[in-house]
Formats: sequence, C-alpha cells, structure tokens
Amino acid sequence: MGQMNRERLSRRRFLGTAGAAVSGAGLSACSVSPSNQARPVGRLQEEPGLRIAHLTDIHVQPQRGAAEGMAACLHHVQGAPEKPDFILNGGDCVMDVLAADRSRAKVQWDLWKRVLRSECSLPIIHCIGNHDIWGWDTEKSGTTGEENRYGKKWAAEVFELERLYYSFDRGGWHFVVLDSMMPGPKAYIARIDERQFEWLEQDLSAVQAGTPTVIVSHIPILAACAYYDGENEESGDWIVPGRWMHIDSRRIKDLFLKHPNVTLCLSGHIHLRDRVDYNGVVYLCNGAVSGGWWKGPYQECEPGYALIDLHKDGSFGYRYIEYGWVPKA
Repeated sequence: MGQMNRERLSRRRFLGTAGAAVSGAGLSACSVSPSNQARPVGRLQEEPGLRIAHLTDIHVQPQRGAAEGMAACLHHVQGAPEKPDFILNGGDCVMDVLAADRSRAKVQWDLWKRVLRSECSLPIIHCIGNHDIWGWDTEKSGTTGEENRYGKKWAAEVFELERLYYSFDRGGWHFVVLDSMMPGPKAYIARIDERQFEWLEQDLSAVQAGTPTVIVSHIPILAACAYYDGENEESGDWIVPGRWMHIDSRRIKDLFLKHPNVTLCLSGHIHLRDRVDYNGVVYLCNGAVSGGWWKGPYQECEPGYALIDLHKDGSFGYRYIEYGWVPKA
C-alpha cells in the first residue's frame, strides 16, 4: 500500500522516530494549490501515498463493554482491506481521569494499555484529550497538584512522549500534533499557550515549500458541530464555550494564512462529525469510537472512525466508517 508498505516500520521504530522529532523541538478530496480549493467529491484511491485511521474519543473504562468496543474497533481497522499504515489516536483515551482519584485513574489507564497491547499491531501516534489529564478537577479528584503523575504527566508516560506537542514527516506529508488543553474555567480551556504557539510558528516556517501539512488536535480549531453540543435553545442564543472549540481559533487561523501548506486539520472531542472549509484549509471533526460514550450513537453520529488517504500530490480522500458496535446492557 504505497510507500509505507515498502518501508513498514515497527511500532517501536515509528514512535522512536516521532520521539526524535519531539526532543528536537467520506466526503471529498482537496488539493494543495495557490488557491487551495476543494475538488469535487471523490473516493478513497487504491494506492495512496499514505493511509491513516483517525480514532478519537475511545473513552475506555470497565463499564458498558467499553474495552470490548475498543477491541472491536481496532479489529475492524486492522481487518479491513483498506488497512491503514498507522493510527492517529485523537485523545480522550479513557472515560475520564480529569475528575478521578488515583485508583480510578489507574484502572482506566491500565485497561487502555492492556487492550492496546493485546489487540493492536499498527503503529500509533498519540494526541492528548481533556479527559486524559489527571486531577485538574481537584475538587472531584481529591488531588493537590503535587502528585508525581498529576495533570498531563500520566498521559505522557503512557504515550511514551517527552512532550505532548510535536511534529514528524511521513509519506511526503508533514504532521503536527497539538496539545489543545490549558488550565481554565471548569478545569480547562481549549487553546495553546505562548510557548506552544511560538513552537508552532517555527515548525510551520521550517516545512519545505509544497509539503502538505496535517494538524491534529483533540479539540477542534474550527467546527460547525460544536453548535449542536449543548442546549442553545434554552439560553435563546448560540453559545460555544471555550472548552468545545479553540478560543484562540482566530489566531491559529491567521497563522495558517501565512503557511498555505496547511491543508487539513483533524479533531474529535464533540463526538459529532462535520467538515468545514475555511480559507483553503479543511477542518474535519471525526466523531467518536465510543459514539455516545458507549450508550449508542450521539445525536446522528454512530460509533466509528475516519479513514484518510493522503496522496503524494497533496490531495486527500476521506470517509467515516461505522464499525457496527451495539451497546451493552
């Protein structure tokens, strides 16, 4: 299956390469061009330069058959004829450790590691989600902030990452993984701090001209479906909190305008699907493996994942795949 099949990497080697970068630092197709305009609706091609599966919002926990559902999704990804070269984990791996005590957090992370170790043979690239951050809700978690795994440290340990924002190159494409969460009202807010923003500016500036770029964030930088996550009718106004979509979206959008290589942004968090085309960048919010937190679909979105073909000419194909999960009693 293209270049990655000819250069098949083990998970250790793949993550090691990504780690080096860290320490050094279905709908349609879209092409990279001066105007970066979207092409008409197309199909996934037979031989992409790179094929990736974007699995987000797995929310594994001992209850509701979540571990079985996670395994079923991984089997579906690996057993399909269109087997991807690697998996992008979009965050919210566990049901929630934000408000969990140490013992509950350990149960969830141990389950995540066990299912991944036993059921997945593909390389995985990790992006942290808000529910992966231990103890920021100090009132409910009982944390003090002095614990050795407090905050993002536990997730970084599980992901084997020195830093939770980083970049790497594969198949002629540049990938940037962001850390969307900063401390804020109700535990967190979606934005990147000055240090990460400066790093992002430098990283995008260093990308070779003509190299298409994918941005991965847990929380959407820009999404339409965020307007349907909540009860706006009750307030009589459209309200999108800063925890549902990047509050610094305008600033990031302005940065992308300076770097026309930025082609595609992938996110989760909302458990809904949409596509937004804005200023030549395609923003895809890719549902949730857990659907409605293992209770079935969330609104109109069935449990699933995105399969994305990234072609060497800078175009891509995309579709959302429902893997047939039925909620457990």
